[in-house]
Parts: sequence; C-alpha cells; structure tokens
Amino acid sequence: MAKILIVDDDATLGEFIRRGLEKAGHEPAFVNDAYAALDRMSRRPFDVLLTDIAMPEMDGISLALKASNDHPRIRIILMSGYAEERERAHNLDALIQGLLAKPFTLETLEATIATALA
Repeated sequence: MAKILIVDDDATLGEFIRRGLEKAGHEPAFVNDAYAALDRMSRRPFDVLLTDIAMPEMDGISLALKASNDHPRIRIILMSGYAEERERAHNLDALIQGLLAKPFTLETLEATIATALA
C-alpha cells in the first residue's frame, strides 16, 4: 500500500484519517502544519500528500506547489470544507490528483487515493 503524509491543522481529524488509512493497510503519517510536512518529506519519501487547503502560516496550495517542485513524483490530494478554497484549487488540475470536499467518508478517501496512484 501507499506511504501517505496527512497534513491538517485539525489534530482530531488528522488522527482520525491516519487511523482509518492505517486500518486500510497504508503507511500514514500525520503532521499539523505545512512546515512540519516539508520537514518530514525531506527525511522520508511519500507516495501521497493529503493536505487541507485552509491552514495558518502556509496553506495547502502553497504546500502543494512546494512539494511538487521538491518531490515531483508525489501524488497530491487536497481537501477542504470551504467551497471557495476548493474553487481556488481547480486552477491546479495539472498538479493535483484529487480534491475532496469535507466531510468525506473513508471509502471516498480510499477511492481518491486509488485513483491518484493508478
């Protein structure tokens, strides 16, 4: 299965997603900000970056741009509960492999990850 880095400033949600992906057989890791994500990616390769868009300091779109530049093989999936943030992400179609509207089910997440990895 996939090595997945989850980035969300909501620790409860991030841990919930991590546990769900772990039970599904993936190797997930969770961090709660973009700078921690960049540090983690510099030390370990990941197959998928799953990041919230709306985060303090550095948002998920900026993180996605930086991650795709530094790690061109990583698959990027964005998630957001805000329609306007998801609209901003539509300009990144060439960069991202998925865009999830919060709330989503683990089944939807699994399908999005499978599509991103295909």
